[in-house]
Amino acid sequence: MSGDGALAGQRWLLGVSGGVAAYKAPALVRRLREAGAEVRVVMTAAAQAFIGPLTLQAVSGHPVHIDLLDADAEAGMGHIELARWADGLIIAPATAHLIARLAHGLADDLLSTTVLATEAPVWLAPAMNQRMWAQTVVQDNCRRLAELGIGLIGPDDGGQACGDVGAGRMSEPEAIVEYLSAMASRDSLAGRRFVLTAGPTQEPLDPVRFLGNRSSGRMGFALAGALARAGADVDLVAGPVQLTTPPGVKRTDVQTAEEMLAAVLARLEGATGFIGVAAVADYRPVDVATHKIKKSDAVLELRLQPNPDILARVASDPRRPELVMGFAAETRDLETAARGKLAAKDLDLIAANRVGEGLAFDQPDNALEVFSADQCWTLPRQSKQLLAERLVDIIVETLDRHSTDARRS
Repeated sequence: MSGDGALAGQRWLLGVSGGVAAYKAPALVRRLREAGAEVRVVMTAAAQAFIGPLTLQAVSGHPVHIDLLDADAEAGMGHIELARWADGLIIAPATAHLIARLAHGLADDLLSTTVLATEAPVWLAPAMNQRMWAQTVVQDNCRRLAELGIGLIGPDDGGQACGDVGAGRMSEPEAIVEYLSAMASRDSLAGRRFVLTAGPTQEPLDPVRFLGNRSSGRMGFALAGALARAGADVDLVAGPVQLTTPPGVKRTDVQTAEEMLAAVLARLEGATGFIGVAAVADYRPVDVATHKIKKSDAVLELRLQPNPDILARVASDPRRPELVMGFAAETRDLETAARGKLAAKDLDLIAANRVGEGLAFDQPDNALEVFSADQCWTLPRQSKQLLAERLVDIIVETLDRHSTDARRS
């Protein structure tokens, strides 16, 4: 099989660990080959309880690698041979156990030793029960992997083999290949710089309390990472969040809306684009108490004043970047509200999502409607990482249109 996309001619190693989602591995091999990649497969011992090696040998066209100490491998050093061969390594499914082993450098089988030995990019597609995925120790291990430069694709939200519904479902093979293809096109934004905001802001009431919101910052951090992977220089201005800085991103931490505005304006000169993903508090207290406000039986009244509109301020700045993009969180009338903000704030793009119980805020996935003055893109519910890659495509498309329009005028 052959393709003409970003993966054409590349050599990809697929690692399969012992989860129910291993049944998706043959489809992933086929999608990779259809994209033009050559694929070889490494299986853990537990993976063989879910799918047989012969199936993966048939779809890949190569013998499946299983044993660490394989006398038939080159000089008995199979993991080194595979590590040198691969242009990229994707492990799908990646179980909680495998994630933990990789996060702590444990290498006791062919797959884990190959991960340690390779200099190629490594990606994991997690798959596990939604309660397992939510465990602090699993999330800590994932953050550790990110610090080590190992990327995650997914997981998605949906029904699981055990009957539960929630985050932890392995991303579909088509989505994984789409993501890897985007990763292989790293230079689409080379030479361009973006300023991006993410997370909530916190407006102090007194030394221990603040006004805030439920934004986790995940979408903004995912988009910052995707921009960096596309070759852009990225300045991320982040509100108070507990997230790992994506590789290649320069991060500045702030707390309040006024601090965020100041940080953005200080970095605006020469920027190609500004993207306001942060959920900036609309109001802040008129008066901030010097000491903790004591509880009493009396009604507590707060006087609030508007915070600066960072998006509008950037859009009207003489140093306005070539592209200004906002995000809109709405509970109803999504398109009407989004298009209203697009026009009122003179934006080039706006990404709108519904918010409410189980939607958007503090969730691993989302769905977006993206609008320009004359176009609309519908991005169905998927992991925020995959959404970020699709948003980069839309940003590149919009910048290319700007360049074409400028040449014609």
